[in-house]
Parts: sequence; C-alpha cells; structure tokens
Amino acid sequence: MFLVVGLGNPGQTYTDNRHNIGFMAADEIVRRHGFSPWRAKFQGEMSDGVVDGQKVIALKPMTYMNESGRSILAAASFYKVRPEDIIVFHDEIDLAPGKLRVKRDGGHAGHNGLRSIHAHLGANYARVRMGVGHPGEKDQVKNYVLRDFAKADDAWLDPMLDGCAENLGLIFKGDDPSYMSKVAQCITPNRPNALRPNASKNDEKA
Repeated sequence: MFLVVGLGNPGQTYTDNRHNIGFMAADEIVRRHGFSPWRAKFQGEMSDGVVDGQKVIALKPMTYMNESGRSILAAASFYKVRPEDIIVFHDEIDLAPGKLRVKRDGGHAGHNGLRSIHAHLGANYARVRMGVGHPGEKDQVKNYVLRDFAKADDAWLDPMLDGCAENLGLIFKGDDPSYMSKVAQCITPNRPNALRPNASKNDEKA
C-alpha cells in the first residue's frame, strides 16, 4: 500500500495558490484513477483507489501547511504505511515553472510542509518537487507562493498535473527517472514537425 499526499492550505482563499499545487496533484490523481469520493479523516481529506494494481490512499492534510506532518502520521500509522512508501507532492520555488524532480531522503530546504513531515516521520519518504519558480528576492517568497497561478501558467500546469497522475505507477516501482521523463514529455511533447538535425526551413517546406 502507498500513501500519496498533496500539500496545501485548506479553504477557498488558497485554492489556486502556487503553494497548493500539491492539492491540485492529489485531486487529479483521484479524478484520473477513479478513486472514492474525498471524505474527512486523519485531520484531512482522504480518498482511496488502485493504481497499476497497487492499493493507494490519497491524503490532503487540512491542518495548514506547517502542521501537515500530524495528518500524515495519523494516516500512515492507521494503515501501517512505511515512510518509504509515502509520496508527497509539493511546490518547489527552487525549480522553474513546469520543472519536476523526484527526491528521496535528504533535507526539507526550508519548506514548512516538509519540515513538519520530517519532524513527525523523518526524512525517508519520497517527495515530488513541482517547480513554481522564484520571485527573485527571499523576502518576497511568502507572498509569491500564496498568490494564485496566472492564467498563462495553465499552459504548463495542466499538462504537469496530467502527467503526474497518469504516470504515478512508475514511482511505486521506484523508476523515478522514467517518471520525471514522462511528465516532462507531457509538458513539452515531441513535435513531429520539428526540424530534423541539419535540415533547413526550406527543406521542411518542400
């Protein structure tokens, strides 16, 4: 069994914030794979289903970001899910918008949601770092992540969410490189009409 967690803040005020991209990923996973309806449990909202033959619990902690670990610990303890079988989706300011990296173990890099998870569960869990970009100045970070995505962000955000949900089974298999590659292809698909190496524009028109 795997526990898939999306990080974010509860309430309509935060729904479309950059900080809530983890909630968005969890919602798309539940929708794409036909999980059960969301229901209140473990100080959060949970849903369950099956992905590539694996039983999966999806969780959105409703504790606010900086207390996410409490909700995750409650769910993991109840279902006896090992930390290494927990996958956390979250916003990452140190990656450009549309970039994604999977990381296992390591530090929390100052992310309040991850800091809370580290405090309750340790570092031995997987995190899917979903790039939202950086405002440029450290003192602007809080306001930046608590602002809504711009309409123009839909061009990469929607494909990223689709790719994260569609290829989730690869993470369960431990194939993180393939997962990252598949999501990247969803965001920037191969263009069949792209110029061939050493081909000129006139060649393409011929």
